[in-house]
Amino acid sequence: MVALSRAIGWVTDEIITPGLGDEGVGDDQLIAAFFIILVIAVVRGAGAIVRRYYLSMAESRTKGTWRSQIYQQYLAQPLSFHRNTPTGQLIAHADNDLVVAGMVLRPLAFAVATVVLAVLAIISLSLVHWAFGLVAVVVLPVLFVLNQAYSTRMAGPAAEVQQAVANVTGVAHESFDGVMVVKTLGRTNDEIDRMEGVSADLRAKRLVVGRLRAVFEPLLEMLPNLGIIVLLLIGANLVANESVTVGELVGAMSLFSVLGLPIRVVGFFLQSMPSSVVALDRIDEVIDLPIPADHAGTVTELPPGPMDLEFAAVTFAHGDNVVLDALDLRIEAGETVALVGATGSGKTTLLELAAGLVAPDNGDIALASISYDNLQPRARAKRLGMVFQETFLFAQSIGENITMGDEAPQAAVEAAAAASRAHRFITETPQGYDTVVGERGVTLSGGQRQRVALARALFRSPSLLLLDDATSAVDATVEAEILRGLDGHDMTVLMVAHRLSTIMLADRVAFIENAKIVAIGTHEELLAHDGYKTLVQAYEGSQNA
Repeated sequence: MVALSRAIGWVTDEIITPGLGDEGVGDDQLIAAFFIILVIAVVRGAGAIVRRYYLSMAESRTKGTWRSQIYQQYLAQPLSFHRNTPTGQLIAHADNDLVVAGMVLRPLAFAVATVVLAVLAIISLSLVHWAFGLVAVVVLPVLFVLNQAYSTRMAGPAAEVQQAVANVTGVAHESFDGVMVVKTLGRTNDEIDRMEGVSADLRAKRLVVGRLRAVFEPLLEMLPNLGIIVLLLIGANLVANESVTVGELVGAMSLFSVLGLPIRVVGFFLQSMPSSVVALDRIDEVIDLPIPADHAGTVTELPPGPMDLEFAAVTFAHGDNVVLDALDLRIEAGETVALVGATGSGKTTLLELAAGLVAPDNGDIALASISYDNLQPRARAKRLGMVFQETFLFAQSIGENITMGDEAPQAAVEAAAAASRAHRFITETPQGYDTVVGERGVTLSGGQRQRVALARALFRSPSLLLLDDATSAVDATVEAEILRGLDGHDMTVLMVAHRLSTIMLADRVAFIENAKIVAIGTHEELLAHDGYKTLVQAYEGSQNA
């Protein structure tokens, strides 16, 4: 850019000015001028292409790295993190924050180069005449100071905008995710009002940012143009005094005019920096989250076949609420145990502890007589299967929801589906196992989703199967068929049960009350316990009703 301004000045003095006079210029001079301008233009163009290519690649790859890190962090966090963090906030981190944080990456190198350009421009202008250099020395620092003030004032409002965006995302996610509740309870207008509230807050905060831009950006645009006017006024007088040539003045003005774009890039860079820094801080909060360390144990493989499961003095609490208190329970290999208790007694928590989704506050859990503290989580996960009452299916085909990306013969997939009594209804769908279910599997009924989820667990031939009321949405007859069919699978089963018919299919029943296992035995044996008898009579009454 500096070379181009000098070339323009030379062409003005050596080609244009003589060409306007009587003597004219020769063809060789015209050709020389043409090639000088052409070479400089080609170099500038090539530089722009290379710069933009590599800066774009750097931006894209950096965003890709951030996105991968965020995704890995989310999946590595314990269940408590996801329960305590709004989904909208997680989405905002992985989407809007990432985009805003990356805004400064592309102009970064150009902005740094602009500093070098400004120094070279001042030197070049000073070599023409010290007055030209003085104009640059005054105007350019003022631009940088103005940009700095702009950036400082933008930091707070930019952070507020980012948080407001997260709030809007959160409300939108809740409204869409809970659309069944919203429509059933007639809460559409209330959700619209809620969205309008957070949107109005976002609008107000963005208007604050807009007002700052309206004040500072015209000033940033105006200063380089004022510098050109000042150069013209000073330069005209210097040309009249023959202190500089017309070409030198034209070259100086040309250089000052082209400085406007880099300065605006620096302005954009500094303008984007507050928002980007705030967004990056939010991303760093996720990336810096401590990842739960793998257990120190070195056991990486479990023995084949069904395994025993033991809880020894296990305690777990949510804050001050003790869910399990020094609980003891042993399940023998190959045994089917039904876990029975009132709502909120800790049955689901017990299964989550068995699956390793949460860790006990005290006590020990052992699988195949190997403590979880000595067992690698991956080894445990390979041998466990768990089906929740609230099943989740991905917006993929039914077959893909069963295999979850694992390669297997179609016969194995169909065998798992047959065991969960899902094969018949799957074959009746339009594309069979290739039928794509909607988001969260909404195109299937609750019972169908539960049977597909159970097929997903059975497909992996687990040694320990955990069922959290996993057949609650199917009728009692189908449930009995499913549970009887599990006898043909060589595994241990621990299930939460609310139906008397389900309870009676278990080898033993564990009754949980007051955060402990207070009785264990067959259904007939536990009927001697008043609390258990009262509960199962209530179950029986609700079924008969």
